Amino acid sequence: MANVYTCTMNLAIDLFIEVAQLKPNVVNRSIDDDIQANGKGVNVSLILKKLGIPNTALGFSGGFTGAYIEECLTKEGIDAHFVSIPGMTRINVFTQVNEESSEYKLVNRGPEIDQLAMEELLETISHLSAGDYLCVSGSLPRGVPEEILVMISKICHENQVRLILDTSAKIVKRCLKYQPFLLKPNEQELAEWFDEEIAETEYVNYCKKLLAAGAQNVLLSLGGAGGIYVNENYCLTGNAPQGKVVNTACAGDTLLATFLAGLIKEENSADCFKDSLAAGSSTAFQKGLTDFTDVAELKKQITIHKEEFR
Repeated sequence: MANVYTCTMNLAIDLFIEVAQLKPNVVNRSIDDDIQANGKGVNVSLILKKLGIPNTALGFSGGFTGAYIEECLTKEGIDAHFVSIPGMTRINVFTQVNEESSEYKLVNRGPEIDQLAMEELLETISHLSAGDYLCVSGSLPRGVPEEILVMISKICHENQVRLILDTSAKIVKRCLKYQPFLLKPNEQELAEWFDEEIAETEYVNYCKKLLAAGAQNVLLSLGGAGGIYVNENYCLTGNAPQGKVVNTACAGDTLLATFLAGLIKEENSADCFKDSLAAGSSTAFQKGLTDFTDVAELKKQITIHKEEFR
């Protein structure tokens, strides 16, 4: 059986705070707060585990904050094989202000990674086996050049590892010749990759351009507008269900992980896509990752359209 790995090069602890109002130069007391192990790949690991997919988390970890993330993953039954680094894994702050019905996102840079740590991570990835899945998600920490994504893509292609990329880095287009298994951009990232303004009616065509350049599958997340899945044979489009948005930070990770779990289980792609849209929205409607209890109800609001390619 294939092994599944996630890779988060810029781990984070996310602190969620809810306040009635946010004013300068005074003490703003919270109504509620929560702390979560985070980083996009960590979220993918947690969702995969909830869906019965064992997996191993890779990346860089530093200080007591990094140790906390490892502890959280271990508690959930997820193996963590992080490269230990000097410095401190970052803490991000997300503040929900009820008076404004708005969310403020404060995202820190994280520690700087040296060459030896990068080489150790690449060495670990080089030992993955044919048929394994590797999901590389999120931003790159200081000291890590975008070129590392090309290196990882090349290693995975040579070793027949199914690579999933969820990153805003523009260098992704240089990775396409190595035929990544799945790309998961959002609409903003898609436009940045092509240096163009892309109309909604053109999303599918631009996803097809990614396929023509080498990607095997593209999952385009569109937030409150739903999403699009495209492979060489057909495209699926689906809407997002309605609900009160509480936290958008982890919704895309939930969408990706749920969809990936369905692919690994060889489920029907349309059902898998509907599940992923519902699960992503479920996460957006609460402070933390979905527990899937409301997903069946949310799915009732979603319609999937399929277009076959000739």
